[in-house]
Amino acid sequence: MKINLKLNPSQRLYYLLVGLVVLLLAGLVAGTYGTNQLLSSHAETLTSLKAKSLALSQKQLSLVKAKQEIAVYAPLLKITQTVVPEDKDQAEAVREIVNIAAANHVSLESIDFPASTLGLTGSGASSTASTTTPASSSASSASSAGNKLSQLLPVKNIPGVYDLLITVQSDPNKPVAYDSFIGFLSNLEHKRRTAQISTITLQPSASNRSLLSFTLTLNEYIKP
Repeated sequence: MKINLKLNPSQRLYYLLVGLVVLLLAGLVAGTYGTNQLLSSHAETLTSLKAKSLALSQKQLSLVKAKQEIAVYAPLLKITQTVVPEDKDQAEAVREIVNIAAANHVSLESIDFPASTLGLTGSGASSTASTTTPASSSASSASSAGNKLSQLLPVKNIPGVYDLLITVQSDPNKPVAYDSFIGFLSNLEHKRRTAQISTITLQPSASNRSLLSFTLTLNEYIKP
């Protein structure tokens, strides 16, 4: 019995179409898988870019807010720097006090500062140092930048701010009128270096009760 292995044209066409369909299905599956992998990769990239964009937006908002705060607080910083001196220029402080006294017809006997502790330790430092003229004060205030804190006391609960005590004594031989004294105090309180008067001691004149002598303690606040 003979077996005919030859395929007629219709059978060959059928198997050819089946093979083509199988190849198309395989290509479709491979294409779908590749497309899915590509989309996943692009999705991850897009997510990463969105996260970076969000982070940059947040930084930009923070920068804009910081610039706004700088603009808002810049005048306050300027006021603070104007109100609180950065140095203890004793010559300038003495000059201001002497000018104010002259403008109010007040005669001063002395303007005293705490003694400088530069180069002194223990009992070697005296308790006070007297200054009677701007020239002598200028000589006593000369110091290097590393010794800015000499004569200063730290202000409690205000870090970085220091207090320099200034004692002003009127000439007891030339007592002043009460109105002149009040004008002197008012002018002192409007100067940034002598804005606070902590103590006042008055001594009426024995010969004329309308006249008086005084001793003041001023606080000069400094932020070196």
